[in-house]
Amino acid sequence: MRRRTLTLAALAAAALPGAAAWSADAFPNKPLKLIVGFAAGGGADVLTRIIAEGLAKQLGQQVIVENRPGADGVLAAQATSSARPDGYTLLMGTNTAMVAAPTLRPTPPYDPFKAFTPISSAGQFSMFLVVPASLPVKSVNELLALVASKPGALNSASSNSASELAMLQLLGDRKVVNARYKGDMQAMTDLLGGQIQMMFTTGTLAPGFVKEGRIRALVTLLPQRSALLPDVPTGGELGLGKLTITPWAGFFGPPGLPQAITDRLSQELQNTLKRPEVHAQLVQQGFEGYGMSPAKFNEFFRTQYDAFGATVREHNVKFE
Repeated sequence: MRRRTLTLAALAAAALPGAAAWSADAFPNKPLKLIVGFAAGGGADVLTRIIAEGLAKQLGQQVIVENRPGADGVLAAQATSSARPDGYTLLMGTNTAMVAAPTLRPTPPYDPFKAFTPISSAGQFSMFLVVPASLPVKSVNELLALVASKPGALNSASSNSASELAMLQLLGDRKVVNARYKGDMQAMTDLLGGQIQMMFTTGTLAPGFVKEGRIRALVTLLPQRSALLPDVPTGGELGLGKLTITPWAGFFGPPGLPQAITDRLSQELQNTLKRPEVHAQLVQQGFEGYGMSPAKFNEFFRTQYDAFGATVREHNVKFE
């Protein structure tokens, strides 16, 4: 009877999160899943796949990218939050799902500090305000003047709340009609077709179309000019101090992820972002990749959350 009791106790312990079967030494022994909350072909998806390929080499295991677009990345975040906390399901979370959704919605979909385990930063997106070449504006001031002269007659596009809030900061009380898309690629198609007159988009899409002369980039959200489009000024250079939204991304796991697994993943992700081939590809996409320890990333995350919330309150932004 005593032997049986001890055996059952051992089996029960092995089933608990953080048990020896999930130790850092044994991890990983099967493919990982990296969920991204945006459609295939968009900036977040392309960057996720670059990092996933590098992480697979770093870990010696396949890393499968799963797209779950919609609801500002909330669907992808919820899928990660409800996953088993064993390190095999991760989220490429952006400030849209992790900051915008919880602060903008009257009923937040989750508490981001309780529903996830911060692992490491991924880096910062280069975002550009773009307009179709057919629109008769060549600067931010000219665009603002055009919007003011035609209140409610022009359309903007977005695929996430961060870009919408950046547009709000830019326009102030000037009125446009915003169209929401599941991904930047679909929005860009309509911008090129003339149905949309302005949008903030990523360094994945903008440079090629700018160089072809099909769109114009008027300002970047980066704190410094992007090497991809060095002629495009920053908001600071244009005196747009109110333009403070900085799109970023990071890696999260489900709540309760064992510390040993969290630390191992964080270190491997930091090493992945330093791999020469990964770094080179991210630069081509206009993404500044950098990793952080779990503690530093959690601190960064909290700072970004508080700053975003302050902006929402200042502008009295309501989710509709």
